[in-house]
Amino acid sequence: MEGRREARERALELLYEAEIKDTSAAELISSLPVAPGEYSVQLAEGVDSHRTEIDGLLRDHARGWSLERMPAVDRALLRLATYELLHEQEVPVGVVISEAVELASEFSTDDSGRFVNGVLSAIAKQRD
Repeated sequence: MEGRREARERALELLYEAEIKDTSAAELISSLPVAPGEYSVQLAEGVDSHRTEIDGLLRDHARGWSLERMPAVDRALLRLATYELLHEQEVPVGVVISEAVELASEFSTDDSGRFVNGVLSAIAKQRD
């Protein structure tokens, strides 16, 4: 059984791989020899289901950055965390943002943690 931290990391990997392969997360997941954990699938497929809404919010709140200019890992991570902020209401805002910043710091550029924090903090205000 995977914990939520591991599920977020796995969902990030799935979203990144799906984008690189130009496919949906659902199609990617169905092609895997071993299915990811339930929460990983829920997150990745949730991002796919709400992509238009999520990308609109990211465009509105990522000042000075277009989605296309962002590093692919940051884009996938912001989509994941935005989905979780808006559609997984039982997860506290602070947890979502903190986990996203940690993942950005681990898997992306030196400046990604601050960037992710700023964008998600602005989006989180819409959750309230």
